[in-house]
Amino acid sequence: MKIHTSISTIIALCAVALLAFSAPVYAWNFTVPAQEVKPVNGAFVFPVASFADGKAHHFQYTISPKERVRFFIVKSTDGVVRAALDACEVCKASKKGYVQQGNDMICINCGLKFRTDKVNEVRGGCNPHPLKRTIQGDKLVINAQEVAEGLVYFR
Repeated sequence: MKIHTSISTIIALCAVALLAFSAPVYAWNFTVPAQEVKPVNGAFVFPVASFADGKAHHFQYTISPKERVRFFIVKSTDGVVRAALDACEVCKASKKGYVQQGNDMICINCGLKFRTDKVNEVRGGCNPHPLKRTIQGDKLVINAQEVAEGLVYFR
């Protein structure tokens, strides 16, 4: 009877461990909605005017069913349109991203605040990982390959 109980306990613990370590792999904990976008000719192109409201706009690029990258674009109070991954080096495993509160982007996982006028300026740590972007006429252009390289922040 004792051996049967021990074996049952071991099997149950293994099952729990398997679930605990496999479920978070694809957990997607983002609470801020994101608009699905697809690149055109290797780039994401947005009208600059669509960011005039100063609010962070979140986007999601689905590379494959299990590979997604999120990013946001925001026009900061200094008038610059900025872009960053919706993740950082420190909290990326939580897959929670950032939410805007006034002039700050707040890490939903750890609560640290980052001024919108520092997005793209400060790198590393819990800062939103910057994305290179260019303004071409009245369009904001972000290279799709650079966004795809951000996949390492979402695995």
